[in-house]
Amino acid sequence: MKFGVFATFMSPQATPQMIRDFGRRAEGMGIESIWMGEHVALFDRNTYGYPGSKDGRIPVPEGGGMLDVVATFGFLAADTTRMRLGTGVALVPQRNPIYTAKEMCTLDWLSDGRIDFGIGVGWNKEEVEACGYRWEDRGARCDEFLEVMRRLWTEPVVDFAGKWVKFETMRLDPKPIQKPHVPIIVGGYADAAFRRAAKFGAGWYGFNLDPERTKGMLAKLDDAFVKAGRKRDKKFEIIITPPMGASADSLKAYADLGVDRLVVMLGSQRPEKVEPRLAEIETLVKKAA
Repeated sequence: MKFGVFATFMSPQATPQMIRDFGRRAEGMGIESIWMGEHVALFDRNTYGYPGSKDGRIPVPEGGGMLDVVATFGFLAADTTRMRLGTGVALVPQRNPIYTAKEMCTLDWLSDGRIDFGIGVGWNKEEVEACGYRWEDRGARCDEFLEVMRRLWTEPVVDFAGKWVKFETMRLDPKPIQKPHVPIIVGGYADAAFRRAAKFGAGWYGFNLDPERTKGMLAKLDDAFVKAGRKRDKKFEIIITPPMGASADSLKAYADLGVDRLVVMLGSQRPEKVEPRLAEIETLVKKAA
């Protein structure tokens, strides 16, 4: 079972030196991948709360914010040589699909094929609408945008006529290093997310799941594959972020379920917190080896 860390970097703690040191240290510890979440902006008032916290708010430092995932991965790729870099998750329905396709294949090119494109539809209505899109149709738009990107990554010349995207004789280069394209890792727990994973995914990403909930979600995923007329094979990756504080004893339970990669949370990025947490993660990495 591969072992990664979820470390969405936030200012002001995530300085260039902190990120550089973290990337080198993580790679030296044997961590296989770093994953980052994405929010281009945050709002003081939201229609729906953040599902990952009790108060519905993302725990951002006072006066700080989340760094951009594409820029940060470019920075990390230059200071590492082996670690994979995964979006956990990129909010596809609020992104321009042509720019996103270009950003991801460029990252893949410059990192020598180390990018995983984790995707989701998002929970923040205000953010989606501020980016110029409608909230209600984000799922269907996500599917169309993924199809646009997949074709631009794999075909030399593309014509596309969808509901939201239309163009003729478009070329997008360089193509990704990875073949057939940058892996699409689908996140989410709704039936639509599992259907999307069966259609587009090279894997599925479940966040903050203990082994019991993971088992239930994998059953739903397999049902989606059956409805799509095929069976989930061994090449399809299962990626799980366990709850904060997951013990070494739980590793076997995840492995027995067929989890391919555990991505544990770094948690606080305050300097006095990072080093003790990395020591805990290093112990888990050695147990998982």
